[in-house]
Amino acid sequence: MINAAHTRYYSVLALIVLATIVTPFFAASFGAANIMLSDVLGVMTSLLSGNNDASQSASLSQRIILELRLPRILLAFVAGAGLSLAGSVLQTVTRNPLADPYLFGISSGASFGAVVVISLFSQTGIFAQLFDGALVVSSLGHQPWWSWSMLSLPVGAFIGASLSVMFVVALSGIGRTSQVERMLLSGVATSFLFGALTSLLLYFSSPQATASVLFWSLGSFAKASWSQLWLPTVTVSMSLLIMLAFKRQIMALQAGDESAHTLGVNVAKLRLSMLLLCSLITAMLVASCGGIGFVGLMIPHTVRLLFSGRQPMILTAVLGGLFMVWIDVIARCLLGNQELPVGIITAALGSVFFLFILRHRR
Repeated sequence: MINAAHTRYYSVLALIVLATIVTPFFAASFGAANIMLSDVLGVMTSLLSGNNDASQSASLSQRIILELRLPRILLAFVAGAGLSLAGSVLQTVTRNPLADPYLFGISSGASFGAVVVISLFSQTGIFAQLFDGALVVSSLGHQPWWSWSMLSLPVGAFIGASLSVMFVVALSGIGRTSQVERMLLSGVATSFLFGALTSLLLYFSSPQATASVLFWSLGSFAKASWSQLWLPTVTVSMSLLIMLAFKRQIMALQAGDESAHTLGVNVAKLRLSMLLLCSLITAMLVASCGGIGFVGLMIPHTVRLLFSGRQPMILTAVLGGLFMVWIDVIARCLLGNQELPVGIITAALGSVFFLFILRHRR
């Protein structure tokens, strides 16, 4: 006999699955151009059946859906899923419910690394004259599906995120059990440090480089394209598989470091590995869509509220992806004839959620 808890679990699960199927159709119909839902259904059906018309004779609505909105929806879903996974794992391995890639300083470190690449090595960067004005890094535009310059921005972001993790580890003493509670404060301090360095670098950069970074740094999916979608998708998918492979060890940390040690878990090694994996996810997403905060804080708590006593990583990723897709829809439609940065909306929601958690814990 199925009890009330199981009924609630399967009901919420069914709603999430239904939302995952329905969301792309509705999200693709919102935007500056007025596109009917029937047109979206027709384009989606043609795309799934392999009869899509990609020629110049395709209608304007078809081109908007296929070339602009679908890549944007998929990138938003991948970004929300990755940030939610990173936040969930960070909260578990640090045993701190307020841990988040943004609050932990990882996003700031990744943003600093990306801004270093853009400000110094882009077409409008400081070192552009050394290459006779040739394009060194084209991080914010459309590129082929593969190029070495395409990897420079994620690599720079990952180096910055890894440096941020190293600072947090050095300040909090990750190998000492008594210092775990200090990790969030160390992350906040590191976030301010890299934020100041980023501002200093932009101050000495050219106006063109500063302008190109400003909107991107607030978080946006406006530059999404099919050619750049595969890299963050592969990164988040592989990271999810690794987290699922180590799920039992990660869950053991919830009982405390001593209990995890008795179960044969190398606590310091596992914690550092998960921190670096979260920094990889965050760096890749920062390089793709800029800094988006508080998603890794809100979604894991929401999942724990919906599924009490469980911590399903896959559903955390799915719910985070759905959340980010609709936040992007709000960003596109909230103001007329202009787009609001996604990071502003998530920061507004996240700050309220952060205060709610603090009050609830007290």
